[in-house]
Amino acid sequence: MIGKFLERSTYFLFTVPAIILYTLFFAYAVIVGIQYSFTDWNGISSSYNYVGFSNYTELWNNPNFRQSLLVTGKYAVMLVAGVMSLSLILALSLNSLKKLQTFTKSIYFLPAIISAVTISLIWDQVFVRVIPPIGQSLNIMGLYQSPLAHPKYALIAVVIVNIWQAVALPTLIFIAGLQSVPSELYEAGRIDGASTFNRFRYITFPFLIPTITVNMVLAIKSGITSFDYAYTLTGGGPVKSTNVIGIMIYNDAFQNLKFAMANAESVILFIIIAVLSFIQIKLTRKGGVH
Repeated sequence: MIGKFLERSTYFLFTVPAIILYTLFFAYAVIVGIQYSFTDWNGISSSYNYVGFSNYTELWNNPNFRQSLLVTGKYAVMLVAGVMSLSLILALSLNSLKKLQTFTKSIYFLPAIISAVTISLIWDQVFVRVIPPIGQSLNIMGLYQSPLAHPKYALIAVVIVNIWQAVALPTLIFIAGLQSVPSELYEAGRIDGASTFNRFRYITFPFLIPTITVNMVLAIKSGITSFDYAYTLTGGGPVKSTNVIGIMIYNDAFQNLKFAMANAESVILFIIIAVLSFIQIKLTRKGGVH
């Protein structure tokens, strides 16, 4: 009895550092951020006044905020669609390899270990020096100059850069999910005459529901909270076509010294992510293997 108690106590003690760090750097920070969203704090002064819901009311009536939410929504939809489809295709392809599978996985995972700023600077040169000559040779008017300078294509260009890096981790997660599917089920499907598509639909896909859920939540969160790619490549322009909510929060906090307003925007962003993630988990849980 005493030995079991000591064993459980030891396990609990190993979790204490993680609990303390989580409490200090997440739970406490979230609570304080929510508190500041109801004030007029400028981020510098040691004193502030409580203003109730005036920050949220001002955001509701702010057309720039609504436009930023719309841009963020478009960004998130394109990112989720691109990451989920490409990572699944890559995972299916890599999982079918018989030779050099580990080496190939490492090559595809390489972009994930490079910083977003470095990737953005590299792709900025690609858009400036490579895309215009290709556009001119193919006589594509929209690509005569860097797509980052065109309001119609800038957001798409930023999303492409994000997808290029973000597809690595979901691919590995999908591969892990594919390797959990019992090979006996595929063999039974072949014997029954099931086509490749039907084997994927009725065997592979149900087993991938948990990994789809994880990848979808991560992609949604990444898309809605995106900041570094858009800020490094365009700074929110041209004509605010890439002005995602992350850039607006940054500008309000560190350029306009409206920290309370920035906290209110962050709280709204947190609620949006929580609601979308909850709905997505509920929807995908129904189709999994139990």
